[in-house]
Amino acid sequence: MASYVRYMDRTREYYTRRGYDQAYKWAHFEDVPFTPLKKPLSECRVALISTSEIAVRDVDREGGAEMMSNLGGVYSIPSDVPLERLYSTSHSYDRAATTLDDVDAYFPISAMRAARESGRIGEVTRRFHGVYNAYSQRITRERDAIEVVRRCREDGADVAVLVPV
Repeated sequence: MASYVRYMDRTREYYTRRGYDQAYKWAHFEDVPFTPLKKPLSECRVALISTSEIAVRDVDREGGAEMMSNLGGVYSIPSDVPLERLYSTSHSYDRAATTLDDVDAYFPISAMRAARESGRIGEVTRRFHGVYNAYSQRITRERDAIEVVRRCREDGADVAVLVPV
């Protein structure tokens, strides 16, 4: 029998235990815009966006600010950083159900590179992006999402893969 994390139940329990008056409200949209690709995926430049709080080992203080380019709740890293230099500093995960040891599980950089090498996608953007968990739909919608879209456009992304954690 497969084992899985009951994420929505655990999130509700988390906020209840901390004394919040209202139950956690999940984002819900009746109308979600869909835009078909204008060219085949094999010709598209693809961005990776995650909420996984990725960090880069051995980033010097001088170049680190440019490498991470953090603004509000959004950060970016070069897409060519070797996998072994990536890790997560997050404390916001279920330690009984998972581990942060497998970076590809929450920041699938190897899968993106493999898709590029196999020709499934045309190329990856020069940066991949992350959004720190703000626990606020308003902040995500009004600040972070706007900044991520700006960066994706700046990098010439045709499409983005979103990996919520």
